[in-house]
Amino acid sequence: MDKITVTSPLLPPLNELTPYLEDIWSRKWLTNSGHYHQLLEHELCKYLGVPYISLFSNGTLALITALQALELEGEVITTPYSFVATAHAIKWANLTPVFVDIDPDTFNLDPKKIEAAITDKTCAILPVHVYGNPCDDEAIQTIAKKHNLKVVYDAAHAFGVKQNNSSILNMGELSMLSFHATKAYSTIEGGAIVCHTLEMKEKLDRLKNFGFESETEMSLCGMNAKLNEVQAAFGLATLGHIDAAIDKRKKIAKYYEENLTQIKGIRVLKPESNVELNYSYFPIVIDEKEYGKSRDQLFNELKENNILARKYFYPLITDFKPYQDVIEEYPLAKNVSNTVICLPIHNDLKTNDLEKIMMVIK
Repeated sequence: MDKITVTSPLLPPLNELTPYLEDIWSRKWLTNSGHYHQLLEHELCKYLGVPYISLFSNGTLALITALQALELEGEVITTPYSFVATAHAIKWANLTPVFVDIDPDTFNLDPKKIEAAITDKTCAILPVHVYGNPCDDEAIQTIAKKHNLKVVYDAAHAFGVKQNNSSILNMGELSMLSFHATKAYSTIEGGAIVCHTLEMKEKLDRLKNFGFESETEMSLCGMNAKLNEVQAAFGLATLGHIDAAIDKRKKIAKYYEENLTQIKGIRVLKPESNVELNYSYFPIVIDEKEYGKSRDQLFNELKENNILARKYFYPLITDFKPYQDVIEEYPLAKNVSNTVICLPIHNDLKTNDLEKIMMVIK
């Protein structure tokens, strides 16, 4: 039997991608801010409603570079409920991650717990828009301003997400996007940083190209994190199909919501009415007592029926070996991590796939 995967990459039609590739072959310019790299940056700014964007070869390098660009030193407050790249980037930027528990309703970093974690070494706050659900930026910015801290958002899940008809990517000093193949929009591998000024955009561009200002001048100790022309072309071809793909995901999410809300012991994470999601993920939380079986039991039953769900995020970042020196506990994040499961949601799902998934869950 064919497997029902938790995600599937959005692929542009080959006949639309081929002309881009033929032109790249003709130009013989494969990387180093080529024609399609510059064009994709321009088109993404228009589509996303942001002033400046700098493309990267992946989201992790983008996040490391965002922290480097702000010239930070010391501790960065973040969440244990995220993919490990969030905390890894802090360490790779020679900073120290300090974890704070989450809001049990949104699964995002809880602003009410941030101030207790601030010390004289704290330099920044790095919240995550978990599953694309917007953080409480107003509360976070109030704390940041009070303590003179920078705010960098891990917006890996937040492509195209809006709150009050405005892109949430404009929150904070900088926002990082991931364009990995598992995301709603991808460049196969890739990422980006959204910023507010041309000066910062130029600094980010230098940092992702070893720090060069010209062939013979280098002002910063940067790295090689450039997106190549083939991936930029893939991103351009895909951009014309993202709205239809998000609309399909939205319909799948609505199907899940209508069916799952009738089942005791299953909680569906719902955004506020002023938020437009991209529906990259569909997380549910299992109450074992009410549902009658654990998250892991449901996960295994789905797998036995060739349905590949995902325990995302499990385990917590602080449960991985590189972070086991952290002695604090995060009971709310731990509880969500032990009970959450992300159901399949992507452009290739068919009605009979959804019916099969619901049959197993029910």
